[in-house]
Amino acid sequence: MPMDGKSQRRTLNTSHSPIPVILRGKWFGDPKNITNFSVRDGTAPSGAHTEPWTFVVVKDPDTKHQIREIIEEEEEINYLKRMGPRWVTDLRKFRTNWIKEYLDTAPVLILVFKQVHGFAANGKKKIHYYNEISVSIACGILLAALQNAGLVTVTTTPLNCGSRLRVLLGRPANEKLLMLLPVGYPSEDATVPDLTRKPLDQIMVTV
Repeated sequence: MPMDGKSQRRTLNTSHSPIPVILRGKWFGDPKNITNFSVRDGTAPSGAHTEPWTFVVVKDPDTKHQIREIIEEEEEINYLKRMGPRWVTDLRKFRTNWIKEYLDTAPVLILVFKQVHGFAANGKKKIHYYNEISVSIACGILLAALQNAGLVTVTTTPLNCGSRLRVLLGRPANEKLLMLLPVGYPSEDATVPDLTRKPLDQIMVTV
């Protein structure tokens, strides 16, 4: 989404483009591929190899719009009441608000659910160790793969939307929404703040 201000650079953003060929042909053509998405040939690790994740790929325009309606309804409450003035002030430089038009325009939405537990063959609960950390690592690998494929996204954590989106998508109660990723080709007219990064000596300690 376009933004105003002096400290900006042109960047990539989702657009009205058709579903990217690399996603349609390489990933979405075979359901197994969605869990094998490292930049090279590895897979995401998980605690005790429980693979506690579900990736819901949404391409249907009506479903995407329903997702947008749920998120915008909750996000308006977040910005006006739940988040508080300090959080809203910290976000002001990004010029974000509760309007999320990219949820309609992005050709693909990927909703990442963590499985807080699984089920054994006898129907009893199966522990999923470190489920949130495992799914977070998988999301990081997916983000790297998307960038490597020339696609763009923005990490979204829809506050207070998880249960409604889970029901909308028909996911079971043992799954909790962790992240939402709109995915598509770059838009030529998008800009974001030109943010600086911490220097290496502030983020790495060698012992």
